[in-house]
Amino acid sequence: MVNSVSKTLQHLIDNDLSLQDALKRDYANYSAIARILKPKVEETLGRRVKLESLITSVKRAKTNYKSREENITRIIAESVIHLRTDVAKVSVEKIKRNLEMARKVLTNFPGEFLQVLEGVSAITLIFDQKLFNNVYPIFRKQDILDESQNLSAIVVQSPREIIDTPGCAIAFYNPVSRSHINIEETMSCFTDTILVLRMEDVGKAFTVLTDLIAEARKQWVNDRQALLQERKLIK
Repeated sequence: MVNSVSKTLQHLIDNDLSLQDALKRDYANYSAIARILKPKVEETLGRRVKLESLITSVKRAKTNYKSREENITRIIAESVIHLRTDVAKVSVEKIKRNLEMARKVLTNFPGEFLQVLEGVSAITLIFDQKLFNNVYPIFRKQDILDESQNLSAIVVQSPREIIDTPGCAIAFYNPVSRSHINIEETMSCFTDTILVLRMEDVGKAFTVLTDLIAEARKQWVNDRQALLQERKLIK
């Protein structure tokens, strides 16, 4: 049971990878972190907390980020990228008829690049653009919420461990977002992370993701060499 300022703050940091990263890399502003977390700490404890106490707790906070970061780095390093151009998408209202039509599309085009996303109020189909004239007409115009062509899909295939490792997907999204590239749609399918982008953005996105993987591979090799050296010194 979290019942003190330090334990409450530690709990919040343990569940925020960005704060853990800032503390681990020593670029964190302790006062800023304390101010950000102050309302949550007070809400949890049910009382007011002095900012100075929080700043002290932030400075003393421990982070388990290192082991997570190592796992994320390895998963990124072992990932490979596939690119599909000429992709289209259609979003329709989620009603019984359209659900049946979406299933029909899946049945009629086995083996084709085709993804179906089911939300609360809409269904989105992402598919090879060559299928557009077959897919688009099966839905009634009044049911179509949005449609786009000339898109691309970047498919990042990762090791199976990505399923149980938090922080991996955001590691792929962050460099794309920092490059001011809009992600039209995204989905996860087993070990695949799929990003759908405008055709004019795909080259830049492909480059930043390739650089991310290359850097992760370099870091992973360096970490392995450092670990082997450390084991030799211990012996």
